[in-house]
Amino acid sequence: MRDTWETAGPPAVRDGGRTAARPQRGMVITLAVSGLCALATLAFVLAGSGGDGFGLSVALGVAPLPVLLAAVLVLDRLEPEPRLHLLFAFVWGAGIAVVVSIGLETAGEATVSALGMGPQDARTVTMVAVAPAVEEAAKGAALLWLLWRCRHELDGPTDGIVYASVVALGFAAVENVLYYSAAFGVAGTAATVATFVLRGVLTPLLHPIATSMIGLGVAHAVTGRGGGRFALIPLGYAGAVVLHGMWNGAAALNSPAALGVVYLVGAVVIAGLVTVAVRERRQLVTGISRDLPAYVPTGLVTPEDIGMLSSPRVRRQARRWAGRLGAGRAMSDYQRAATALAALHHRAGRDARVSRRFADDRDALLAVMAASRAHLVIRSAVPPRTRGCSATPALALPLVGPGE
Repeated sequence: MRDTWETAGPPAVRDGGRTAARPQRGMVITLAVSGLCALATLAFVLAGSGGDGFGLSVALGVAPLPVLLAAVLVLDRLEPEPRLHLLFAFVWGAGIAVVVSIGLETAGEATVSALGMGPQDARTVTMVAVAPAVEEAAKGAALLWLLWRCRHELDGPTDGIVYASVVALGFAAVENVLYYSAAFGVAGTAATVATFVLRGVLTPLLHPIATSMIGLGVAHAVTGRGGGRFALIPLGYAGAVVLHGMWNGAAALNSPAALGVVYLVGAVVIAGLVTVAVRERRQLVTGISRDLPAYVPTGLVTPEDIGMLSSPRVRRQARRWAGRLGAGRAMSDYQRAATALAALHHRAGRDARVSRRFADDRDALLAVMAASRAHLVIRSAVPPRTRGCSATPALALPLVGPGE
């Protein structure tokens, strides 16, 4: 095994901290279907707007994504989510959620019109009442899928916020392309840019803010206790619909005062979501300092490592150092597995289901930590030091976890 580590590195670990496994077939199939839905929607835009309008609309729809995704993912940087799961969430929002929403909103507007409302009134009712209910349900369905098939990846409210926001950003990107192309068809580039300023610059977080309410409910269903923990899912959905409807209503009124109120509410919600994420991160850092010292006798953790794991800045320094040695993945695996071990202790204290499989999950994480450390030792004879914190394990280490 030593030769294998020297050439290929340690066993890969998922971002959640467990050893890598074959992706779920259902997730891969759903990801493919969602991707086809997104492509079909974009093909529809291309057919309706032509090459110039399509190119401009897609460019403006994608432009804010790097900044917005980075802002969301930084909330969970100590224990990042698996990339496949994040991709699944984004593509679901961009594909299935968009197609389902278009179909149901079209049917909803037709139903409202059939009740005797004029075209303008029917559009307003659809915008304010039907669209928020349909779109939040379509986006929230991705979170229910994760709850059903990947509940082990939902460790707390931050995970719920992250997954919900990624779904919502995928949805918003494609929805914005539809709006931009429609504006281009009516009044050309100037109208498209004006629509971009309104949707892509002034209100880029509308969808993530609203859908995060569902994410909090789904996360509580995983981490809470008692049968009542599932009650927060419909409550979160109701909150998402209300927030979404408030914005659409203010836009329909075209009232600066109404828009100001909605912006204020949005700012308060964002502050609350960030507070939740920061509080959970502090709990995780506390768990690292509290629970990992018990593993010092195994040789898999040193006091200096605990300091490194508790600081995002020093973690980055450690990864950069390891990357120069060709062992960047090993350092990332070590950090993620050690962080997941601390999170496992926290979850085991509040969830009997986690407690029952605690030993198996703990041993799997320790095995990843041991393999990663062994690979780092092979790559370097002398561990670097950064302000008193070692960025790599000590040298005299076992090559496997305790008891193996």
